[in-house]
Amino acid sequence: MIEGRTGSFEIVIGLEVHAQVISRAKLFSGAATRFGAEPNTEVSPIDAAFPGMLPVLNKFCVEQAVKTGLALEAEINLESVFERKNYFYPDLPPGYQISQYQNPIVGGGRIILDMPDGSSRAIRITRLHLEQDAGKSLHDQDPRLTFVDLNRAGVALMEIVSEPDLRSAEEVGIYLRKLRAILRALGTSNGNMEEGSMRCDANVSVRRPGAALGTRTEIKNVNSIRFLMQAVDYEARRQIEVVEDGGRVLQETRLFDSARGTTRPMRSKEEAHDYRYFPDPDLVPLVLDREWVEELKRSLPELPDAKKARFVKNYGLSSSDAAFLAGDGASAAYFEATAQGREAKTAANWVMVELLGALNRKGLGIAGSPVSAESLGRLIDLVSEGTISGRIAKEVFAEMIETGADPGSIVKEKGLFQVSDAGVIEEAVDAVLRRETDKVAQYRSGREKLFGYFVGQVMRATEGRANPALVNELLRKKLAG
Repeated sequence: MIEGRTGSFEIVIGLEVHAQVISRAKLFSGAATRFGAEPNTEVSPIDAAFPGMLPVLNKFCVEQAVKTGLALEAEINLESVFERKNYFYPDLPPGYQISQYQNPIVGGGRIILDMPDGSSRAIRITRLHLEQDAGKSLHDQDPRLTFVDLNRAGVALMEIVSEPDLRSAEEVGIYLRKLRAILRALGTSNGNMEEGSMRCDANVSVRRPGAALGTRTEIKNVNSIRFLMQAVDYEARRQIEVVEDGGRVLQETRLFDSARGTTRPMRSKEEAHDYRYFPDPDLVPLVLDREWVEELKRSLPELPDAKKARFVKNYGLSSSDAAFLAGDGASAAYFEATAQGREAKTAANWVMVELLGALNRKGLGIAGSPVSAESLGRLIDLVSEGTISGRIAKEVFAEMIETGADPGSIVKEKGLFQVSDAGVIEEAVDAVLRRETDKVAQYRSGREKLFGYFVGQVMRATEGRANPALVNELLRKKLAG
């Protein structure tokens, strides 16, 4: 719900996600699909729509779509049809896109969202169909001309359409991250929105609680989860203002301006094209063998939901921690390697808080981490063995993330070994208590919260190297005297 001037409104959101299929060749040609290649170097006569060139369906792209449908618990249609969707794009040479409309390859399915409060929400998937991507128009290469790069033309896309089950910008973010995690676990799409290999359109409307659906607008081609969440939130509030001012929301397509954080009209419904779908005469209906589909189902890797359940059961992680780690394959693998033979919760905290926090500040993914899982595990061992304290461990980790050095070498070179000599620690405790006589008196008169202050003073006096358990034991003994 979102509050307007005149009461509550419900946001209703459906998403259309376009995910490029991971494949070395395009959907209907043998041209390569490498990202970042020189413009117009990965274009076949089919992609360029030369006369007489006929499309040939790439079986691997079909396999990738079916695997994605199976992971979405969706119905796999054993017979589907490719159709021509007619419209003019300067970067779509044939003047039509080969897509699927009436008979898609994948029917209804669902995605389970892990909500922040620990609950789950099922979002229905309407369909998944295969289609060609268009090329790319480049408007910033010349002050007067638009250039066209056809490298992307013909790359296989999976369009994944949800039912209007989402109810907030936050849910949109959770949905897209979960979908991307599934695609990456399968290896069917890399989900890199910054490279344009996953793009999203959002259909947004507002209504009073319990009322009929309102008029929707479509926000087109947003390539960032954060920007899409901003766009949905802005558009919902804009529509509420229109309704509360007595106006009428127009059914239109809008673009998101990330610099201003606003949406603006692109075209109205009245200007929308009639795509004139009809079966592509160069492609026969696609018929799948049921046993082949079952073989693909049996070959699916462990998916995020199953991984989350295993992390909870085998490692004793909380549902939220397990969902976080299972949501990214690289993070999950790193965690499991770090946790091998160690206390899992400790390993999870180091990975989620210290490691991923440091990598995020550096703009690195876990694959580019200068600290290996084995090295982080050795650091955790140094703490559990009593060689260094948790506080010193964080100092050691800070150097590891900068230099990639081994934790044992850092501790040895800098003399950071934990002090466990009871006599040395007792001297530090006595010095603190002699200096803090007023606070000692306050503690003994009932202000027991001061105990943490004394611990901090002893740790400071020993430069963080004192064994915390011994510090606590000696302080309690002397303060009770």
